[in-house]
Amino acid sequence: MAEPITWMSTPAVAEYLGVNTRTVYRLIDEGELPAYKFGRVIRLQECDVIAFVERSRIAPGSLEHLYPEPVRSEG
Repeated sequence: MAEPITWMSTPAVAEYLGVNTRTVYRLIDEGELPAYKFGRVIRLQECDVIAFVERSRIAPGSLEHLYPEPVRSEG
């Protein structure tokens, strides 16, 4: 038998991710997070949110552009 689907609201996803609800809507609109509309209500599957988090993991060594080498003064 299949696992039951756990549905999450957009505010619950925003809280889970630690972002604003508008960010969740943007991620849905850009295709980053799959979502479903039931009448006027938008819901996301918990497993899709967890998969999104895993896909968003930063690879080691990929942030070098954020901390350039400090300029050393001659002295």
